[in-house]
Amino acid sequence: MTLEQIKKILPGLSNVEFQLENGTFVPEHFHVTEIGKVSKHFIDCGGTVRNEEKVNFQLWNADDTEHRLKPGKLLNIIKLSEEKLGIEDLEIEVEYQETTIGKYDLDFNGKHFILKNKATACLAQDACGIPTEKEKISLQDLGKKVISCSPNSGCC
Repeated sequence: MTLEQIKKILPGLSNVEFQLENGTFVPEHFHVTEIGKVSKHFIDCGGTVRNEEKVNFQLWNADDTEHRLKPGKLLNIIKLSEEKLGIEDLEIEVEYQETTIGKYDLDFNGKHFILKNKATACLAQDACGIPTEKEKISLQDLGKKVISCSPNSGCC
């Protein structure tokens, strides 16, 4: 989800709710303690230099269990961050702490925001020696597949 997308959704909500993919909700008394622009300049294992920019929201729970962040207030925080930090329409990444700080992609299911689990990946699979997946055939189909081997090809 991008910053422009969340800005369009917020005015139509009465509450701001975040839910993890496992169904657990972020406690309703959360705070958005930071909105920022995060830049990552890195090199992948294949030697390609890359740049990545995201808008970062940090969610935090305090002991003020009566606190509720309303959609208008979050919209004002977003607008202030755009003005003061020059943040443009980028993908949103959310930081939220359970046992450790986790980073999540953001989605919306029509009622509340979903913190989508992220995963690591190799960005240079062609350069780092990861074998391509072999064709899977069932034993039942093995006899139907024609295997040809020409002399001096090294396959026989």
